[in-house]
Amino acid sequence: MSRFRLPLVVVAMALGLVVTTVGSASAEHDTEPSTQNMHALGHSPQPATFSVPDGQRVISSDIAFQGDLAYQGNYNGFRVIDISAPGNPKLIAHPECNGDQGDIVVWDNVLVRTWNTKVSTDRLCDDSIVPAGFEGVHVWDITNPADPALLGSLELPCGSHTATAAGVDDGDLIIYSNNSSSSGCGVGLDTGAQNALGDFMDVIAVPLDDPGAISLIHREPLAGPNDPAVRTGCHDAAVILGDVNKAMCASADTINVWDITNPRDPVLLFTVVEPGVGDSASNGRWHSAGFTWDGEVLVAGWEPGGGGAGECEATDPEIDKTMFFYDGSNGAKLGEWVLERAQGADENCTIHNYNIVPLRSGRYVVVSGNYQGGTWVTDFTDPANPISVAWSDPVSLGPGPFCGGQCQIGGSWSSYWYNNFVYESDITRGLNVFRVSDSLTGGAIKLDRLNPQTQEFSLP
Repeated sequence: MSRFRLPLVVVAMALGLVVTTVGSASAEHDTEPSTQNMHALGHSPQPATFSVPDGQRVISSDIAFQGDLAYQGNYNGFRVIDISAPGNPKLIAHPECNGDQGDIVVWDNVLVRTWNTKVSTDRLCDDSIVPAGFEGVHVWDITNPADPALLGSLELPCGSHTATAAGVDDGDLIIYSNNSSSSGCGVGLDTGAQNALGDFMDVIAVPLDDPGAISLIHREPLAGPNDPAVRTGCHDAAVILGDVNKAMCASADTINVWDITNPRDPVLLFTVVEPGVGDSASNGRWHSAGFTWDGEVLVAGWEPGGGGAGECEATDPEIDKTMFFYDGSNGAKLGEWVLERAQGADENCTIHNYNIVPLRSGRYVVVSGNYQGGTWVTDFTDPANPISVAWSDPVSLGPGPFCGGQCQIGGSWSSYWYNNFVYESDITRGLNVFRVSDSLTGGAIKLDRLNPQTQEFSLP
């Protein structure tokens, strides 16, 4: 059911928060329904829609951060945004690279961008021709953020849906490239265990003294699937370095967790299977992965409906709108959080991309982007009893050709905590900035860089 005509809504939340008035469907994020402690700040516009041909889409995707800059992925390249004044973010560059989905990794002067889908005609990337059929990654020099320069590319037979930095080893930035469920991958490859149907995670080396010499150094086979009727392939991988040194892959119906003491050659520790997630009856797959900063808890999300369906209606099963928490040492289930506000049939919604606030207090707080379910801040210090802290939930974008002819695709692709602010990558609108006024997030550690799927250190 659409929420266009809702009056003032009041929700009794755990911390006594109150919802603001509902704005119009066309309003920016400062008029969206939210808790009183979720303060809308700046906005960097990037209007977009999926309702145009593939090569014309400028959809906003994932984000990475370095210093006072946000690097916002886009279906046509990436945007470099000055966020030194969070109330007034300013676009300083938008290098074009015309292939989806534009997941981003930044590391010092290097940026790696994913290219997920083969296209039938030549495309351009920073004015260089990308031949028809290419899929893989491109590497950029961002020494001058106002004028990034393409350095090279690496073709991967199963493409690159998302990419995760696994730190620097012997002068090489190690990247885990995730091929997800690309159709037709493996064609022309050896059909052995590491190549069949893309059931592997690509391990890539980017020499920091010569990033254009990027190369594929290993294919890590995946454990699973538990249900033989589905295929694997990491959708997202998360990495935590420091004393923990683990990676986690959200793959089909089977989460893989590795020891990455040697990041070039992960060692499988255990797997996690959740009944009803990722199997052939579920119309979805494990999607997102994360760790608490001490490595004690795994945080996992999945994507029923593939992100293009209204899966958060009041009548939908709770499992469809659930984030899961597991023991980081053995995968035992600790608890789960269910999105608390029902969405309409005209709103695509799942638990999509998130990160954990870096807190020395020992508290666990996650910021999540949930498509048209909006941005949520949740305290899961007790994983069996998580508490919602703050949220912003936009009104529906209205009917459209997706969700079985009921919705437009939009909302928060990603929402992340970075240096005391929340940054939301809105698929059809651009970048939104929020501030959360809550004592739970006080004292959060400021970071020099954040690739949200990579925690470069661990906390005791």
